[in-house]
Amino acid sequence: MLTLSKKSSLALEAVLDIAYNSRPYPVQSKDITERQGIPQRYLEQVLQKLVRAGVLKGVRGPRGGYTLAKERRRITLGDVLRVVDQISRDEGNMPTHSALGEIIIGPIREAVQLEVLRKFDELTMEDLCNQAVEAGIGRAGKNKNDFTI
Repeated sequence: MLTLSKKSSLALEAVLDIAYNSRPYPVQSKDITERQGIPQRYLEQVLQKLVRAGVLKGVRGPRGGYTLAKERRRITLGDVLRVVDQISRDEGNMPTHSALGEIIIGPIREAVQLEVLRKFDELTMEDLCNQAVEAGIGRAGKNKNDFTI
């Protein structure tokens, strides 16, 4: 069975948390850690990569934290997964050196990954936020008004 890696799932949860809870103020990483149980050390690494990739925007100051760099309807799950995939590649996946692995299995793996990413590109943070509202999941903070146009 094909599943998301732990890193991919945690990154999606973090970005969704920011998309869902960043109004009117940015979301601080410590709050994401408390709500989602994502280890702080890992979270900061992923959030900084997402900032550099243009998915998130870092805000400095006493009310600083993270916000989405674009409207949540313009950020797909595929956008987030591509950043996490780059982190995994940077950490060094074990390359295969066999002909069977490179010539036979490699293209199949790549085709499956492309198809999965295509599906994730169809889902936006807006879609997930709407699902969270429908599921009755409360937002952080006292201001629960959403003035999205």
